[in-house]
Amino acid sequence: MIFKKKQKVTDGLPRKEKPVASPCVSICALDENDVCIGCHRSAEEIVAWGKMDNEQRRDTLAKSEQRGRDAGAYFS
Repeated sequence: MIFKKKQKVTDGLPRKEKPVASPCVSICALDENDVCIGCHRSAEEIVAWGKMDNEQRRDTLAKSEQRGRDAGAYFS
């Protein structure tokens, strides 16, 4: 008996991408600029996160990472 590897069936439609995970680290406190001292997202970004698509989430992550670097939260 010969077994052949099962092939994936594709219908030509784009596969749904997994949602980009939240950067929340459960240190939720806003500074004087309304930026979280834990994840470095703005209050506006935190509220909007659930409605963002992955492209918007990745953009927000890049911005929050830069804010964290500017604040000295990351070691280089």
